[in-house]
Amino acid sequence: MGVTGPPGPVMDRDEVDRALARLGAEHEAIETSLLALQDHAGRRLLEGAELTGVTKERWTSADASITLLWAYFDAYSDALRSAREIRSRRRWSSREDLVELTELLRGESVTVAGSATATANAPTLHGNSGKLSERFSLVTLVDRMNDLYASSLDMVVAADAVWSALPARIDLLAAELQRTRRLAHSVGVRPGEHPAGDDLERITHALTSLRERVISDPLAFWRQAQGSSAPGGGKPDTTAYDREARALEDVRREIDAVLTVRQDAEARLVKLRDVLSRADRTLAEARTARGEVLAKIAATEVPVVSGPPTVLQEQLATAAEYRRHAQWHRLSPLLESLEEKAEDELLRARESLTEVTAPLAVRAELRGRLDAYKAKVARHGLAEDPFLIERYDAARRMLWSAPCDLRVAEQAVLRYQHAAAELLGAPRVPQQSGPEDRGGPGT
Repeated sequence: MGVTGPPGPVMDRDEVDRALARLGAEHEAIETSLLALQDHAGRRLLEGAELTGVTKERWTSADASITLLWAYFDAYSDALRSAREIRSRRRWSSREDLVELTELLRGESVTVAGSATATANAPTLHGNSGKLSERFSLVTLVDRMNDLYASSLDMVVAADAVWSALPARIDLLAAELQRTRRLAHSVGVRPGEHPAGDDLERITHALTSLRERVISDPLAFWRQAQGSSAPGGGKPDTTAYDREARALEDVRREIDAVLTVRQDAEARLVKLRDVLSRADRTLAEARTARGEVLAKIAATEVPVVSGPPTVLQEQLATAAEYRRHAQWHRLSPLLESLEEKAEDELLRARESLTEVTAPLAVRAELRGRLDAYKAKVARHGLAEDPFLIERYDAARRMLWSAPCDLRVAEQAVLRYQHAAAELLGAPRVPQQSGPEDRGGPGT
């Protein structure tokens, strides 16, 4: 929509002709814009919809503005028609004609009379909403039409953009929701029995409510672009839709996890039984080793080995029961918990075996060190040395006797090492303290 030129002194014939040509082109542009607004799909939807909230409030004002726009346009058309009639009276306009045309084209010569219904809700010039008629110059009238047109078009375009975007997306999400509900039902995920079932129920109600609000109050879901003055500058606010879409995606992943459980439940149960069995065997080995340590190692406190946890076996039996009755939604979290606990139990059993057999490992290390030095002495031809034989026999008796005092045995091994080092001419082995007391003061 265009804007007329500024007012001035009495116009000559050429100025009048140029102004009329410009006003004619402007008239066509305004008429085209108004007809396009009248036929806009968003306006037709607004006209027939049951609106609420901010959309209802703004449409009441926009609808009145559109009515007022047509009243302004009719007055503008009448003024243009009158000017053309005056100009067409004679080829060379008289002074009186030019004065009349100047007043008509540049002065406040256009009177717009409107009913209370047409103007009650529409913004009017200088805020005088109580006036039943107003006078305008053509310039002011065009500016006024431009303002009303821009605000009305902005409202119509925004509502149409929301209606074009959100309801279709909500419908697609609702269809996906129904497929997910059927799939959830097939694996026993139902409201009141599984959190995912409750989530599906909540999402269903949320989408239904969201669609109703979008249809009745689309402008509540419109985000105006910062700094934009163009009609329709902005985009639909999809925050609420995106939140429900993410929630549905979370539920869908959980349902997929339940489906995966249904497919590989037997294999996972077999693996669980194997892990728990290995943990039991390891604990049994630790208990046997503890008896051996107590019998063969003197002055050693050996940790007590606990028995296998019966609660895991009971939970494993419950998991098998869930599988037999196809209660996949209950089996899924139980299997995940059991797998973690079974691995922890196997690790605990291995740590227990390591702690229990630590004194035996120390004894084995001392035996290996003693034999290694004996072999070294033999390679140097000193195997028959009486002093070394005596020291070796003393250390060997201590290491191969039961119960074995590890602290005394280590000192005997060190004495043999020192004697061998002196005879071999090697640097003396530094004095070492006894082995770490792994079981307490009596080790």
